[in-house]
Amino acid sequence: MERTEELAALRAALEAGTPVHLGGGLGSGKSRLARRLPVADAVDLSGLRTGEAASRVRAALAAGPGGGLLLVDSVDGPGQAEAVAAALEEPRAGTGGPRRPVLLAGRRPLRAVDGWADRPLTTLTLGPAPARAVETQIRASGLEDPEAVALAVRLAGGNPLLAQLAARTLLAGTPADAPGAVADAMAEEVLLRLDRERPAAATGSGRWRHALRLLATVRAGDERLLSGGPELFSALAGLSLVRRERLGLAVREPFRTLFELAYQWRRPEQHEGLRARAADYRRALLTERRDPQERARLVEQGLFLSGDPTLRGSLFPPAEESAVIGPAGAGETEDIGRLMREWAVRGGFDVRRCERITGRWLDAAGPAAFRLARDRDGRPVGLAALLPVAQGTQAGIEPLLQQHADGLLDGSSDHPGGGLFLGAAYAADPVAHAQVLRHILGQAVLAGHLVVSTASPDYQTLLRTLSFRPHGGIRDDVYRCGRRPEVYSHDFAPAGLPAWMRTLAPGGRPAGRPEADAPDAVAWALARIRDPRALARSPLLARPGLSTAHALRDWLDNAVLELALADAPADAEAGAILRAYYLSGRPRTHPQAAREVHLSRATYFRRLRRGLTLLAERLPLPAVTP
Repeated sequence: MERTEELAALRAALEAGTPVHLGGGLGSGKSRLARRLPVADAVDLSGLRTGEAASRVRAALAAGPGGGLLLVDSVDGPGQAEAVAAALEEPRAGTGGPRRPVLLAGRRPLRAVDGWADRPLTTLTLGPAPARAVETQIRASGLEDPEAVALAVRLAGGNPLLAQLAARTLLAGTPADAPGAVADAMAEEVLLRLDRERPAAATGSGRWRHALRLLATVRAGDERLLSGGPELFSALAGLSLVRRERLGLAVREPFRTLFELAYQWRRPEQHEGLRARAADYRRALLTERRDPQERARLVEQGLFLSGDPTLRGSLFPPAEESAVIGPAGAGETEDIGRLMREWAVRGGFDVRRCERITGRWLDAAGPAAFRLARDRDGRPVGLAALLPVAQGTQAGIEPLLQQHADGLLDGSSDHPGGGLFLGAAYAADPVAHAQVLRHILGQAVLAGHLVVSTASPDYQTLLRTLSFRPHGGIRDDVYRCGRRPEVYSHDFAPAGLPAWMRTLAPGGRPAGRPEADAPDAVAWALARIRDPRALARSPLLARPGLSTAHALRDWLDNAVLELALADAPADAEAGAILRAYYLSGRPRTHPQAAREVHLSRATYFRRLRRGLTLLAERLPLPAVTP
């Protein structure tokens, strides 16, 4: 696999005279790239104990300044990096420094290891290989079947080692229509290569291997969720494939996908049960957490645990992330313009029309309204036009909402500035694009409300899958693409997040608790009462007499009207709320509906839940099978 640019950078770094660390995850191609250099001697530390590693490096350094390039490979085991640092620190005939040029290759950042923080060191890190290079590698192995090649590329996720293992497994006869079986064979080899990273205390049983598959299945897990005890949790944290993050430990892609597929293939029932339990646990935390940033991460985890193939494919691709997302700066308007033109071309939009719309957004909110995704070198490769809904930005937003603007641009104390408006999201790379989309959802959780206008059929499908409320198309084809943008919105108020997560579970409700979530199923259906395509997916259609979207819509209309005419004041208020929020024919936020029915925020949400519960109780009872 060609890595011409990386090889040139590596040669330049070695010519500078300081030791060079070639970093990158397991299987990223470090050793192969290093051995394309004129290596005079190589010391492979795989499986060596700390003392042996130090003595091997000392012996190699004794060759003297004219000994040529020394490659110290696989600096991964416990204590090895510290031992190498100590060996390089030993004096050379009264002078400091290494006796010959040294290249170190390892999976972990050396700067984070004791003994390396203050040493002269140049670090180069290998990222994922492009998909086309991976496909070339796979085809060169002799794999020709298109379905098998496509599976190998997907499972490799830009990792040369995984590409090799996938091709080998498929060539050995494992069928391409059994991705779990292919992943299982690949995972076994990966686990063998991880053996050298484990401290002595973690050896013995295969508990850590099983725990790694469990962690991969839930994407991120704390000690309680993994339930293996503190020692096992610490052992997992010490692996190079595992990182610490806000919600616990997480397995890096593409290895996460590999381990989950293998576990799902081996134990399908346990896999589904674990995912359901993890989703319940995350929803419980959502009801307790007050930190908005933590709530945003819990929502992201809930979306992953839903298991929905649309969400998995759009938001969680099986590849290592490399982009960093943040606000655009004052000097990045040219990058914004370039990326918006690429977005227009990709969507089949009129470029000049998009340029004028971009100008309106910049005039309304400045460059900070755009969030840029930057690659490892800091180059902008993706963006999101994410404007705050406020008095000063409405002129830039209204052309994308048109007749829906009055109901969606009214700010409130619950959503400072009215939340956020999303006008565009783009990145050519699918992994960076998924990062952009997850970032948008995270910002929406922080802001409390998100309004979206999009002419993209793919985004419309994604928004429907996410249970956004559809408001319909606007009057004009503003992008001159033959499609009018459609408008969607969603409230991300903290109190409603757990119920929203439940609606995204398979079938709209967690397995084993059909009646507990009936109020959430009613809310989901009411939000889509004018959208027959979405309403046809409601689990309420399994009720007697509600077998079609039309029948369900009529039942909901009548039930809400009856509730609004109830004698009990609390029930009548609940019915009035349901009519104002769901059935008024105009888009509403919860704060707007609360003002319309003249109720405080606390009373409004109590009555809203009461109304949904009362409607759920009036639903036709499910048929009982003998």
